[in-house]
Amino acid sequence: MSLVRFVHTADLHLDSPFQGIRGKVPSYVMEVLREATFAAYDQIVDLCIQKQVDACLVAGDVYDSADRSLRAQIRFVSGLERLDAAGVRTFICHGNHDPTDGWEARLALPPSCVRFGVDVGTAPVFPDDPHRAAVHGISYPRSVVEENLALRFHNDTNASAASHVKYNIGLLHATVGGNTGHPNYSPCTIEDLIGTAFDYWALGHVHTRQVLREERPTIVYPGNPQGRHPLETDRRGVYIVDVAEDGLTVLDFVETDVVRWELLTVGIAELETEQDIMNTVESMVAESAAAADGRDVVFRLDFVDRGPLHRWLALPETRTELMNWLNGLYAERRPWMWCERINTRTSALVDRERAALRDDFVGDMLRTGAAIRSEPDLLQELQDSLRPLYVNSSAGPYLRDFLPSIEEVRLLLTDAENHCLDSLAGEEELE
Repeated sequence: MSLVRFVHTADLHLDSPFQGIRGKVPSYVMEVLREATFAAYDQIVDLCIQKQVDACLVAGDVYDSADRSLRAQIRFVSGLERLDAAGVRTFICHGNHDPTDGWEARLALPPSCVRFGVDVGTAPVFPDDPHRAAVHGISYPRSVVEENLALRFHNDTNASAASHVKYNIGLLHATVGGNTGHPNYSPCTIEDLIGTAFDYWALGHVHTRQVLREERPTIVYPGNPQGRHPLETDRRGVYIVDVAEDGLTVLDFVETDVVRWELLTVGIAELETEQDIMNTVESMVAESAAAADGRDVVFRLDFVDRGPLHRWLALPETRTELMNWLNGLYAERRPWMWCERINTRTSALVDRERAALRDDFVGDMLRTGAAIRSEPDLLQELQDSLRPLYVNSSAGPYLRDFLPSIEEVRLLLTDAENHCLDSLAGEEELE
């Protein structure tokens, strides 16, 4: 018998609009996308009931915005009621997308649901055995919280409450260790979390699944249970956490996404004909469909490298025709595959090393680019120069989740070089 078993989820973003979809999309594809966050939430509720967990923990961003839709609130409470009927307690904190000052319908929460306020609170997992396991949590009072909320868990009152409990869980929506891919809300360090008497930190905010620390305290981001745009690729889900009587914590990741986003990167260096392109792409799409294990897939093709087919792929009509061909092949199948975009980051056949030795603009550009790519501080400066556009500008609410990572900045720099080389090459290849 385990001491406690719970599901750790976060960033449900219920009723979130799928971002990044361009062009005309079939109605059945859009319907699946509109329902995807709800379907993933239903899968979480089903999982809790099937696995007979003691509790379900939601670490913030239940909804997609402070002015949460009534539809989303009704669906969320409906799930809580199902969990309550099955004897599963729920513990919720709110984050930057669903702060406590946002609009909320006056819907009754089931009695087994604990929703933390703007001060640190504590609640037992088992009301009839309060010393067995407890959850300690705090919610955002507003969308932008720059305070290190982790430090609030260090106060004497909370430490005293934790000292009488066998297993303590912290529930927090925060940025740990300066994760640059997300707004730096409630920033804290791993040391801040270790400094408490807790055994497990159930975190939210970062959408990429990460186990920051395996041993006491175990520190985990489950990621979001359903990808919402082309950058949220790969498997998405939740953690089932089993805690033995001796406090040993075992994590089991379970997929809950119903639509999967995939980025298929196609290198053209060894491809010589248009048929080679089509054969390679068709094979990769088929592999992606098999790996999705029955899920619908929205995918993006990313052509890269230097090769003889560069100029053909660079034509807008080529990309349009390839998309139409792929969607004609796969969009009518069940489960479906939808190609939402084709990017070409290819370049002409250029001896870059030789060109970098030239004593002209081309040589200067390539040498400068190589120097920047090899210097983390310079790449950080480039990223910082982009931050006002993605985070602080009027477009911030729409772009803040898309701030390029350091590796993406490095790729953008290479892409810019390739575009320059293509323009300078004209009809002849640079040698």
